[in-house]
Amino acid sequence: MEYKIDLNCDLGESYGRYSLGMDREVISFISSANIACGYHASDPVVMKHTVAMAHEKGVHIGAHTGFPDIMGFGRRNMHLSSEEAKAYTQYQIGALEGICRAQGSRIYHVKPHGAFYNMAAKDYTLAKAICEGIAEISEDIILLGLCNSEMIKAAADTGIRACSEVFADRAYNDDGTLVSRNCKGAVIEEDEIAVERVIRMIREGVVTSITGRDIPIKVDSVCVHGDGEKALAFVEKINCKMKEEGIMIHPFS
Repeated sequence: MEYKIDLNCDLGESYGRYSLGMDREVISFISSANIACGYHASDPVVMKHTVAMAHEKGVHIGAHTGFPDIMGFGRRNMHLSSEEAKAYTQYQIGALEGICRAQGSRIYHVKPHGAFYNMAAKDYTLAKAICEGIAEISEDIILLGLCNSEMIKAAADTGIRACSEVFADRAYNDDGTLVSRNCKGAVIEEDEIAVERVIRMIREGVVTSITGRDIPIKVDSVCVHGDGEKALAFVEKINCKMKEEGIMIHPFS
């Protein structure tokens, strides 16, 4: 069986004089980039440079939309009305779309960030507002969301395409949600274990939860993080292992 799987990474999360991540090195090993849009991280200049890098490498660009919370890096929960969630989504897409158009590029997908993502994975109303915000701009923009989550359901109900995302270095609860970063074992530190989990998710369609249960999972895209101490080596390992296994790395869009 032939597998075509996207490898995505969150990029453009530096801000002013503060640098975060190894964007320039990591971008050579991925097929899609989720670029921060100024709410949880980034600024216009960082966005411009990141779009230019992605465009040069042929990496597909997505809007990484978050809560307006730079100090908390978008990882703190906020409770929004549907109108606010839709407007915040559209505002951030619009900011990145303008920069993309100026460089002859475009937005292929939207992936919420941090708490925005985790809350929408469980909250259908929030997920639906995000999807409606996307659809009102363009029904051609794809939602990248957590596999089997409310985001995937909301996208189907809204009439936009959704692609299912899994995480290489994150632990899963029995219900398929991500284990909170506040809990022990939420992040898988051993590269070899994380890589093997990814291959199993792709080939067998299952992942072992934090309690030891095998739960079903669908993989369109694998998220790798580019801001850890071993980020570059980790992305390289996953890229190489997928190729060794005959898994084609290809943008889902």
